[in-house]
Amino acid sequence: MNYEETLQEIIDRGTAGASAEWLDVIKEEYGAVPLIYKKMAKKPEVLLSHLLFKEAIAKTSSLEPKMVELISLAVGAALNCRHCVEYHMNGALKKGATKEEILEVVLIAGSLAQAAVLADAYRVIDAGNGNGNGNGSEAPCEASCDLKGVSLKKSE
Repeated sequence: MNYEETLQEIIDRGTAGASAEWLDVIKEEYGAVPLIYKKMAKKPEVLLSHLLFKEAIAKTSSLEPKMVELISLAVGAALNCRHCVEYHMNGALKKGATKEEILEVVLIAGSLAQAAVLADAYRVIDAGNGNGNGNGSEAPCEASCDLKGVSLKKSE
C-alpha cells in the first residue's frame, strides 16, 4: 500500500478506527503495544502521525528490518529505556536476530553511553567550570572532582 492509499484508509475508517486497527497489528507483530502508543491512542491523530512518520522511515530505508530493530534496541539501551529494550529485542528476534547479535548491540550501546558520560564530564573538568556557569572563569574543581580514584591498598 502506498502513502496515498494509507491516508485514504485512515479517512475511510476514521482516526479512531484506523488507530485501533494499527494497534492490533502492532500487538500481533510484536506481542505487545508499547506504553507510548497506548497513551498516544487517546489522541488518535497524534498516534497516527507518529506511526505514519515511522512507516515512512521504514518504507524508504535501505536497512534490513532486523538491522533497524537492532539499532532501535541499542538506542533504547543507551537511553536506559527498559520498555524500549524489551520491545525492540522481541522485534529483533522475530526478524531473525540471534541472542549473540542482541548482546553485541547492547554492549556497543553501553560502551558509547559510557564514553559520552566520560567525555562530557572530562570536558567540564578540563574547562575548570567548577560552578557550572560555563564561562571558564571559575576556579578548577577541587576535592569533589578528584580523579585519583580509590585504592584497595591502605595508605601509609
